[in-house]
Amino acid sequence: MDDISYTAQWTAAVRALETERSDGLFRDEYARCLAEPRGFELLDRYRGAGVSDFVAVRTRYMDDALTRILGETGIRQVVLLANGMDVRTHRLDWPAGTTVYEVDHGPLLDEKQARLAALAAEPRVPTVPISADLAGDWLEALKSGGFDPAERTLWIAEGLLFFLTEEQAGRLLETVAGACPSESRLVIDMTSAALLRHPMTQAFLRRLREDGTPWRFGTDDPEGFLTAHGWTVEDLRQPGEPGAGERRWPYAVPPREARGVPRSWLISAVTADRP
Repeated sequence: MDDISYTAQWTAAVRALETERSDGLFRDEYARCLAEPRGFELLDRYRGAGVSDFVAVRTRYMDDALTRILGETGIRQVVLLANGMDVRTHRLDWPAGTTVYEVDHGPLLDEKQARLAALAAEPRVPTVPISADLAGDWLEALKSGGFDPAERTLWIAEGLLFFLTEEQAGRLLETVAGACPSESRLVIDMTSAALLRHPMTQAFLRRLREDGTPWRFGTDDPEGFLTAHGWTVEDLRQPGEPGAGERRWPYAVPPREARGVPRSWLISAVTADRP
């Protein structure tokens, strides 16, 4: 792939268009620049299945969850996993004393920093870029960058798990849970297994496969999957529910008991009790 992944460009383009709406769910004044060179082209290619609406709702949910958790818990160490071209470090207000670690591929981090520097954009919080491959031994790189495993941590993993296999997703969750003390937090999104099978999503999923970025993992039991890998769900919503874009989501929200329905999950969790 290019130094900037296709999905990072595409989601930046979604954030740019959302910012330009009069009723936008958030503002990201840097997104249009960060979507280049292919982000807006990919918007057309990946159109359908409600994915652009989901990215907008997901961004706002994660922004709100991050702000709420830092305010309620006093956590001041934050790790953004595979953050792509998002710039929460530049567009959100952060409590004093917070440090953010951004873990992603080195070329993407370098390109993002170069573009932001050209815009004279400065982060609102001390930010440490960590060049690492999440498929490798990224935790040691994070520790070498100053991450303190004895300090409670808020982990943000946006748009990540469905690119992994089920085994990789479980291992990542366990690694994160084991890297920090009790009462640490996680904000994450997941998709349902039914979404990966549903006829409505197949054209979109086929284009992702053609571009070398297939979606591999989904679960119809997000609470069970997270519990099995070290986390207890505190908040779980589907797009369109209160607190998750209820006035913007253009589709009916299916009840949890309905089977075979494509869904996405927006989740906040806490490290499970340990022996």
